[in-house]
Amino acid sequence: MNLYDVYSLYDVNIVKGSGCRVWDDNGTEYLDLYGGHAVISIGHCHPKYVDAISRQVATLGFYSNSVINRLQEGVAETLGRVSGYEDYSLFFINSGAEANENALKLASFHNGRTRVLAFNKAFHGRTSLAVEITDNPKIIAPINSNGHTTYLPLNDIEAVRAELAKGDVTAVIIEGIQGVGGIQIPSAEFLQQLQQECEKSGAVLILDEIQSGCGRSGRFFAHQWAGIRPDIITVAKGIGNGFPVACVLISPKFKPFAGQLGTTFGGNHLACAAAQTVLDVISEENLLENVNKVGEHLIAELGKIEGIKEVRGRGLMIGIEFDTPIKDIRRRLLFEQHVFTGVSGTNVIRLLPPLTLTMEQADEFIERFKKVI
Repeated sequence: MNLYDVYSLYDVNIVKGSGCRVWDDNGTEYLDLYGGHAVISIGHCHPKYVDAISRQVATLGFYSNSVINRLQEGVAETLGRVSGYEDYSLFFINSGAEANENALKLASFHNGRTRVLAFNKAFHGRTSLAVEITDNPKIIAPINSNGHTTYLPLNDIEAVRAELAKGDVTAVIIEGIQGVGGIQIPSAEFLQQLQQECEKSGAVLILDEIQSGCGRSGRFFAHQWAGIRPDIITVAKGIGNGFPVACVLISPKFKPFAGQLGTTFGGNHLACAAAQTVLDVISEENLLENVNKVGEHLIAELGKIEGIKEVRGRGLMIGIEFDTPIKDIRRRLLFEQHVFTGVSGTNVIRLLPPLTLTMEQADEFIERFKKVI
């Protein structure tokens, strides 16, 4: 049996990782400035993470959500404390797409409406509703195209007001920072006005913090730079540091009922061990402070390099835009300078390194990047 050929793969087989570095099966060392799509938050193979997962799997790897799981309660308490959302409730699932699916279901249960407002260049996942609210027609199959979504320009509050006035919008969903869309940041004023308009109209405000959350922006959630409190927040990727974990943070205004949501694997014992360790390490190692310091340095130094159209981002979520396609630049970074980076569209290199990236490693990347440019 062959693998279903849907990925454009680089001819590199990564077999080992440590901190912000990985190694292939030939022993070549790479500097990781991408973290596997923003997943590796506390670094590859962090010793506390390895220990926690190992101890948990040796004790109990899984039991279903038909019984009490105190580990879930511990993660909820810690996440509420480190994020500032102690009064919210937590629902566990496995992936970012599932988190957004469940957030939209909660919104529709809450107000009985069916239409969603999303934004141009948005990416929210590949499951049924999640793919429909993702602004990429190529990945929306005919069975997923049910007309639930209206796309609007980012930072255009008048366009939002006009749609909300129609009275049929169940939710507005927006990324804290658009990742796949090219590291586009909603303005603080826009987010503040968006919250106000949703409250007036009865629409639910959902913040997709799957890529921009868990400290990546320098605050625990990127929307906290704007001082708002959305109705629902979705979390995944970095909270598991490689183990599939996702969560929905739910405002007290929502009232649960038995059977409203459900999952087989969500919040299993291994997932909770992973998430608890990530949250503990973020706090114990002051990683938000590190993200702000190293991120500011990276953005400033990249801004000095000639040939770049624009550098934008916040914390360790950075986009480097060029006037021309960057496929060759990214390939040369990987195969000549041994640096992993990501991409948004055709012209933007995307940096999403572990939150543990040091100043010395940031400078190492800058020097290797200059050689390619």
